[in-house]
Amino acid sequence: MENALSLLERMLSQHAGELRVEELLPGAPQHETPPQRALLLGSTQPHAPSCVVVGGIHGNERIGVDVVVAFLQTLLARLEWDDYLRAMLEAIRLVIVPIANPSGYVAGTRATAAGIDLMRNAPIDAPQAHWLAGGQRLSRHLPWYRGRAMAPENAALAELIERWTADSPITLSVDCHSGFGAVNRIWFPWAHRPDPMPHLAEIYALRTLFRQTYPHHIAYRIEPQCQHYMIHGDLWDYLYARSLARGRGPLLPLTLEMGSWLWVRKNPWQIFSRHGLFNPQVPHRRRRILRQHLVFLNFLLAATANAPAWLPRRRERDALHADACNYWRAHFEGGDEAADASRGTSRVAGGAASAAEAPPALPPKDERAA
Repeated sequence: MENALSLLERMLSQHAGELRVEELLPGAPQHETPPQRALLLGSTQPHAPSCVVVGGIHGNERIGVDVVVAFLQTLLARLEWDDYLRAMLEAIRLVIVPIANPSGYVAGTRATAAGIDLMRNAPIDAPQAHWLAGGQRLSRHLPWYRGRAMAPENAALAELIERWTADSPITLSVDCHSGFGAVNRIWFPWAHRPDPMPHLAEIYALRTLFRQTYPHHIAYRIEPQCQHYMIHGDLWDYLYARSLARGRGPLLPLTLEMGSWLWVRKNPWQIFSRHGLFNPQVPHRRRRILRQHLVFLNFLLAATANAPAWLPRRRERDALHADACNYWRAHFEGGDEAADASRGTSRVAGGAASAAEAPPALPPKDERAA
């Protein structure tokens, strides 16, 4: 099977007319390091809804890059014949960053060439993070090093996302990772604090929409990241907080965390491989993973284009926020995400949200994308 980097280069050459390419950071040919690039499809209008797909923030989690490149490959093939997809992309903007950490990807390391962990690097601090795994500034030679300033890779990625989504009525993003547990998870903010995010109602509505649309696709446990651990410097918490401060259309950042421990359990020998802890080593398993996650990525694209159909209305948000708080509270007391798929949109028992928990209102319906 063709590796992701060579496949990406081939697609860039063959589809130069379809893809708009931005070089965010130059490569290092002497180290065979590709540039950090963003690939854009769809609308260039400032007020278009946006979907952002990112891979390779941790260079050793190569399956994330594979998933993003496979998604791009599928889209480009469909554009040859799929008028529905072409019409959808005329109405929304798709921003893809296949390899956010090119130096780490080439070296097979979690951190950048400067030793910085890009998911511990943003200028946002957690009140209760683990002293080491939550991000540290002791030494670049230790894991989870935060760095002293925003890494060039993160600064370029943040600038790109904010520039292209600043006026979008809604932005859905997904960042593809692997390595935590034996279950596939979809995480949402916060990662640096334990309280509910202001747009929890929107996340809950999106989660319900996915469960209703794909009732037999129970591959994901959808949950706030802080329920597992809290960290300093989470890039998506930082960008989400900045989007709140701007007060425009919401950025709803998701993290796809593929459970690589399951792959190790099925194939224990791969633990002795250089990339075996975080990536499937058996070819048929890799192909299955690429197929599996295309469903969710295509769902996010369609959800971006049809956001007015599922975003909660202003009068619904407080009740939905309370439902979401109760749902995830019950879930972490022993509930089962997969079994809950059959609930649909039914209300979860519980009281209303307090005034302190009530999220800010969305823009009026006529200000959202049609």
